[in-house]
Amino acid sequence: MQTLYWILVFLGTYCFMEFMAWFTHKYIMHGFLWHLHKDHHQKDHNSWFERNDVFFAFYAVVSIGFFLLWKYDILWAGLPIGLGIFAYGLSYFLVHDIFIHQRFKLFRNANNWYAKGVRRAHKIHHKHLGKDDGECFGMLFVPFKYFKKQ
Repeated sequence: MQTLYWILVFLGTYCFMEFMAWFTHKYIMHGFLWHLHKDHHQKDHNSWFERNDVFFAFYAVVSIGFFLLWKYDILWAGLPIGLGIFAYGLSYFLVHDIFIHQRFKLFRNANNWYAKGVRRAHKIHHKHLGKDDGECFGMLFVPFKYFKKQ
């Protein structure tokens, strides 16, 4: 039964991270921490790294914190929560940084309807170079209006 709880907590955490990605992006990255996120919209450096990458580090620390809470028997659900945050971060990195922004040259030839819709939605967001405006959404939930049958 404990395994079932862990699976449910893991899946719940993974899904909750979609909300957190949207919330963080809309109200924090395009809010008071715009100075860290700005270089993701307006590349003003020659480095492969972006100041925006600090957000990945933040969620990694949160995930590690839950692993430690589990390890030291402080929170039984720490392991599935930490794994859920990690799995979402890995998924986000694969979809956003590798597939969409091509920080590594992988998945370049994906041209199915879902891939095109995700790319189209992200382009709409990135056409706004400033702090304000720009539609914000998570990685998994992309409004259906961006998925057009070809």
